[in-house]
Amino acid sequence: MNYTNDIEAVKSLHSKYAALKQEIHKKIIGQEDVIDTVLLSIFSRGHCLLVGVPGLAKTLLVTTIAEALGLKNNRIQFTPDLMPSDIVGTEILDKNREFSFIKGPVFTNFLLADEINRTPPKTQAALLEAMQEHAVTASGKTYKLDEPFFVLATQNPIEQEGTYPLPEAQLDRFMFNVLLDYPSISEEIAIVKATTVDADVQINTIVSAEEILFFQNLVRKIPVNDSVIDYAVRLVAKTRKNSEHASKSACEYLSWGAGPRASQYLIIGAKAHAAVRGKFSPDIEDVKAIALPILRHRLVKNYKADAEGLSVDSIISGLVDE
Repeated sequence: MNYTNDIEAVKSLHSKYAALKQEIHKKIIGQEDVIDTVLLSIFSRGHCLLVGVPGLAKTLLVTTIAEALGLKNNRIQFTPDLMPSDIVGTEILDKNREFSFIKGPVFTNFLLADEINRTPPKTQAALLEAMQEHAVTASGKTYKLDEPFFVLATQNPIEQEGTYPLPEAQLDRFMFNVLLDYPSISEEIAIVKATTVDADVQINTIVSAEEILFFQNLVRKIPVNDSVIDYAVRLVAKTRKNSEHASKSACEYLSWGAGPRASQYLIIGAKAHAAVRGKFSPDIEDVKAIALPILRHRLVKNYKADAEGLSVDSIISGLVDE
């Protein structure tokens, strides 16, 4: 990328981000927060967990964003009989009687892992290695994945029969946990009008894979004031009920708090949140803006919170307001 300095590069990211959203909205109606968070996750080099009922255009969202970003995309439907080799690939005996590795669907740029909680932990772990290491191991050999690599995993919150919920240690690998809600009446009317006619909407590529890698590195280089880091770390420390920095609400309503990865993601996410808005350094407001999707899957409520009908989001909002 031919930018004279990082300030010019941030301005370019700001304009590209606006163009990206405009292009995505050719097919996706509404879902503003979801699109924002997924794009932030990509530019932060993270992964997203999307929690929503079926039929809310999760697959269309992935293919549309992948087209606008010029990325290859694959979809895996997780089922109870899915094996790790169905994700990473397998070795076969070829016509020369030699073993050759056939790559699985994980070898892509943008992977939709649909209903990840429908498959046993062994298969879930195969994907989580790819997410963490950007590589897979098969028969003792390590294979690097294509870059950039991003996973959008989905969970269905209403059907819990025959599911294998992700343990907290695995949930922690996801940067964001995004709640996908029903569209408003006006949005649903627009969706029905757009999808019940014979129309083929073309999505143009706004950002190339090379530019995404450049912007991911740019986000990491953005400077952060020590006071912002201090705020992020103290916010996470408030959730740990047995620590000296724990808040009263955490001690009362949480059985488990967030780990250091939450603090890291708050700062990286705040950098990306600032950059896509044309700011050259994040402030505390940028941290607050992304606190909910970063913390909600890292906190475990206790029985008292359940008894009083408190959600994790309300507890986090209380901690942020403090």
